[in-house]
Amino acid sequence: MATLHVASKANQATSIPALLVATLANNKDPNASITIDFQDAETLQSGGKEAVEFVPKSGTSIHGSENVVSYLAKNYSRLPVDPSSAQKERENHINEWLGRTASLYAVDFKSVEGPMQELDAHLTLRSYLVGYTVTMADFSIWGAIRGNRVAYAAIKKGSMINLCRWFRFIEETNSWVPAAVLSLNQAAHEKKAAKSKDGASYDIALPDTDKGVVTRFPPEPSGYLHIGHAKAALLNDYFAHEAYKGTFICRFDDTNPSKEKEEFQDAIVQDLAMMGIIPDKTSYSSDYFQDMYDYCLHIIKIGKAYADDTEQMTMRDERMNGIASQRRDESVEQNLARFEEMKKGNEEGIKWCIRAKMSVDNPNKAMRDPVIYRCNLTPHHRTGSIWKIYPTYDFCVPILDSLEGITHALRTIEYRDRNPQYEWFQEVLGLRKVHIWDFARMNFVRTLLSKRKLTKFVDQGLVTGWDDPRFPTIRGIRRRGMTVGALREYILKQGPSRNIVNLDWTLFWATNKKYIDPVAPRHTAIAQALAVTATIRGARTAAYTEDKPKHGKNPDLGTKKVAYAPTIMIEQEDAQSFAQDEEITLMNWGNAIVRKISHSINPLSLSTVTSLELDLNLTGDVKTTSKKVTWLATEGQELIPVEMIDFDFLITKDKIEEDENYEDFLTPQTEFHTRGWADGNVADLKMGDVIQFERKGYFRVDKAFKHGQPAVLFAIPTGKGGR
Repeated sequence: MATLHVASKANQATSIPALLVATLANNKDPNASITIDFQDAETLQSGGKEAVEFVPKSGTSIHGSENVVSYLAKNYSRLPVDPSSAQKERENHINEWLGRTASLYAVDFKSVEGPMQELDAHLTLRSYLVGYTVTMADFSIWGAIRGNRVAYAAIKKGSMINLCRWFRFIEETNSWVPAAVLSLNQAAHEKKAAKSKDGASYDIALPDTDKGVVTRFPPEPSGYLHIGHAKAALLNDYFAHEAYKGTFICRFDDTNPSKEKEEFQDAIVQDLAMMGIIPDKTSYSSDYFQDMYDYCLHIIKIGKAYADDTEQMTMRDERMNGIASQRRDESVEQNLARFEEMKKGNEEGIKWCIRAKMSVDNPNKAMRDPVIYRCNLTPHHRTGSIWKIYPTYDFCVPILDSLEGITHALRTIEYRDRNPQYEWFQEVLGLRKVHIWDFARMNFVRTLLSKRKLTKFVDQGLVTGWDDPRFPTIRGIRRRGMTVGALREYILKQGPSRNIVNLDWTLFWATNKKYIDPVAPRHTAIAQALAVTATIRGARTAAYTEDKPKHGKNPDLGTKKVAYAPTIMIEQEDAQSFAQDEEITLMNWGNAIVRKISHSINPLSLSTVTSLELDLNLTGDVKTTSKKVTWLATEGQELIPVEMIDFDFLITKDKIEEDENYEDFLTPQTEFHTRGWADGNVADLKMGDVIQFERKGYFRVDKAFKHGQPAVLFAIPTGKGGR
């Protein structure tokens, strides 16, 4: 029996073509019998470490996707071909397209854009690549595009009309194709899950760890930490303190006094501590202003930086179009003189900035002479008015990472284009090199994580502040009811992956439910609107209370007082669902039979129930009733007024594109208030307590009850609604 070995972790553009052709052979050729074996590896150990290897029944193994596809085409004769494919010319066309498959392997849009545009043009009046029926050429090219995340993203955008039409047509008319791709993805997932019960692999093999590991988290004190920052902080803390027993530094990147406040700085320290992150050292970029000034002088003196007074928009256009600044070749003496004027912060100095002399037209636009120093006359919250010039983040970080002994700079993948810039500064300035590891930032559906946009929400009064429960800040989600343990577990489960995905909030809140359900005391609340009074016949004539456990499965939480009385309160929605003589269950009491239902005589609200009469039936079997309802005795306890608030997302669209204005997608209503009555035990709850109102869900107390003021409780999502 022949076997196709596939490295499930490999670039799928190099593995899916062979997988599809082998699967097609199994489907169409009864003599094929090819076993497909997925291996948990990026490359196969044998045969030059390719992504695929075909081992025939007899003979020599074939390695590499192109070679395997070619071999299968020649040796499994029942592969479908065009009726006229016997002609040499037709075979040549098929082989030509098979050879072009390799041009779609690179995970770089610039590399695959040309081949994709050629495909789009070729398919203008065609349904298939060659002839009038599907051939292995279609499956090979389709597989390379489907496996290349960059090429596949372009397909999903739909910009190449003919190519997208063909791609969908091949997928829709060959149902086994997506199934084969799914088998590869499932194999990779199952192997990964088997290796790590927690769902994330931290086996990323950081280099040179034998020399010690020092990581850093460099927040800018210009806002509160959000969940994206939490991932960066937790990963750096994990690799420093758990994976390698090294050192973790929190360095405040306070190089822009216009945006920074001590308030934000203090809040970041508190939020890190709340997440269990305790840095071994806390430092500030402002501690190194003199050092960075000296490095800027040095880089100017060696001719690797220059002063520029080009107007901002013109500079942006020149960088975009690869045009050199007119100031680029000024003398070192002129540049030093202008830098001195900048340092003074005078009228002449504020016109200038300093730019690194990297490149004018590098394809990576981050390398096109970036600004490294600029004037800012706003007093700094730590250094006051001593400095009038400040380094940019891109100039500051590679210098301070080297000076502070950072060994591994873990940062989000959005900085990838700036990694060569980071390395350039360390090379030119003769600094110790630092290893960089990129990981994907956490993006969530219908959520903005841009600090600039979040600031606008605060400034425009769209939210109550940085700790608004609708906000993705650490304080916001904590106020909504997220526990620290669940937050750490969820983020660490994402691991240091480089795959960029838009996460749903469902799993986030489902993780939290695991933490709160076992420890949340159970209480009862009834919505005030049109609440129905029910008379209970057969109940004691005088109200009384009994001690009941706060949690049926956790006796450690203690007991609560439950009041019983001949008159109780039931929600209107429940009352409307009752039928005459129906047996229902009053939760935590017993069964009752509905004997009388009175309705409103108002012709506009005839369905509204105004009162009920129930016969208590404590011998009834609660298992036989379909309706279990909550209730509150109107006597024997002080009913506590409560305000229950639920929330929706702030924006209506899953992902706001770069060219879209988020203000066009604001959710009209994001708060939903319900006033109600709660059992008397709620009076003892404190701010921050998490409870469950039975049949309503979990809530966090935002404001405790005070006489004359209701308790305010925020609904905690559980993952079912996604909010």
